Amino acid sequence: MKEIYVADLASFDESRVFDAFFLVLSKQQRMTKAGKPYLSLILGDKTGQIECRIWEPGDPRIAKDFDRGDIVKVRGCVSKFDERLQMRIDNLRKSTAEEFDRRDLLPCTSCDVDELWQKLLGFVESFTDPDLKLLLSTLLADSGLAQAYREAPAAKQLHHAWLGGLLEHVVSLLTLADRVAPHYPILHRDLLLTGVVLHDIGKVQELTWEIGFEYSVEGTLLGHIQMGMALVEKTIDKLPSFPPRLKTLVLHLILSHHGKLEFGSPKLPMIPEALVLNFVDDLDAKMQAMMSEFEKSAREGKGSDELTNRIWALDQRQMLNTREWLKKDPKPTTGSLFDEPAPLLFGEGNNG
Repeated sequence: MKEIYVADLASFDESRVFDAFFLVLSKQQRMTKAGKPYLSLILGDKTGQIECRIWEPGDPRIAKDFDRGDIVKVRGCVSKFDERLQMRIDNLRKSTAEEFDRRDLLPCTSCDVDELWQKLLGFVESFTDPDLKLLLSTLLADSGLAQAYREAPAAKQLHHAWLGGLLEHVVSLLTLADRVAPHYPILHRDLLLTGVVLHDIGKVQELTWEIGFEYSVEGTLLGHIQMGMALVEKTIDKLPSFPPRLKTLVLHLILSHHGKLEFGSPKLPMIPEALVLNFVDDLDAKMQAMMSEFEKSAREGKGSDELTNRIWALDQRQMLNTREWLKKDPKPTTGSLFDEPAPLLFGEGNNG
């Protein structure tokens, strides 16, 4: 079990030597100004990453067979260089599979993935439209796709950027959409929820999460909207008697869910369900990005009277945690400032 994380290292004294497990994010052979070779590494875990140096790569205590993507056990110490924390490594070996849990090394959802998955399947089971229910049931019955859907992050860094983030995001959206649908009778509830489940399904192919969160080559060239549409269209075409007009609407939901052409949507939302999908998707992403910043501010020791750092996902604006800020409101000791004095009864205060 991992005991020391990257986030802990800032508090370590320079004389402290420690052992810890990390994921190798980068490995490069470099030369000092004097022409001596050394290894430059970036190691990481779910709390962050740190630059590392191996000044004696030929030392027998340094393994030769490790590379990017491996989990390693290192011994070393940290110090400040150019105001940045850096680690000097004296011992390094590859770890065995029994020695680590990948959830310690990459950010992961704090929710129970099995519980989230059952909630998703419960929404599908509640469908009254047989064609949409068959479509989702067919897709989610694919074991490889289902496993990727349970593991994938929702993004590389903007929102829900952790293992299980896609599933967490989708279940949140299903809950939101299921509450909105009864309010507007014009909405086709099952179609809207189908759009929620499928809108980001291409991310299971667009992103990789074995070594941090990166874009696959295909994901970089095509993007998750096109990849998701192709996957869904291929599945629909294998289903006998799937209504062609319903197919058009399902594909439109995927193609338009970013809402604007400049945000990557090939089409603007042109049906009620697509408009709602875009709004709830944007709302959930922005709320999660904001909540993550509030949590980060708390870890950094910022008080409730301070604004967050500028949030890229919210147009670089700062945000204030209203619940925490209001806790510092002074409490009146003798009632409200707006209380009026009670009217005098007839004869009170009259001396004659």
